[in-house]
Amino acid sequence: MAKFAGLNTQVLGVSVDHVPCLEAWAESMGGITFPLMSDFWPHGQVSKLYGVLREEGYSERAIFIIDKTGIIRYIDIHDINDQPLNRELLEELQKIEPNSVNIQSELQEDPLPEGDILMYCTSWCPDCKKARKWLAEHQIDYVEIDINKYPQAREQVKKWADGNQVTPTFNIRGKIIVDFDIPALRDVFSIRE
Repeated sequence: MAKFAGLNTQVLGVSVDHVPCLEAWAESMGGITFPLMSDFWPHGQVSKLYGVLREEGYSERAIFIIDKTGIIRYIDIHDINDQPLNRELLEELQKIEPNSVNIQSELQEDPLPEGDILMYCTSWCPDCKKARKWLAEHQIDYVEIDINKYPQAREQVKKWADGNQVTPTFNIRGKIIVDFDIPALRDVFSIRE
């Protein structure tokens, strides 16, 4: 979200879920840094106005970029399991604000953290939480890479996991372990339990 802050951009989440559900979701994500609005009552009215409320009562996953005058300049409706890269959104913002001095530097990807034991994960993934606990119990130092923060890490995980975004995924001195596979982790760390 920090990459959007200097670009005259406000990120706003809208969901047809009720407030307690959104609070639980935000907590499961480890907190969020943008406003999140409940479109629960009257159910889905905002989603309906933007044309993304389905007959079943839930909304499509969509991104809208609205310019300063209130005109929708970009729409992306995508599968619930797919999330566009921030780079793509920043490029769309650049089309709207071509003279923005910050945009080129914002498009630069941060370098990936390095280490002998890397765990590619997300803040909200239940198996990632289990893996963190397991690694701590076995006193194994590792470097954690959040695939939501590093788009290149997300793409690497997809290559290793046959096109799927599976977390956690481990790179342990060049050996790739997809998912929280305890037998494989025990084997690579020579742990006998």
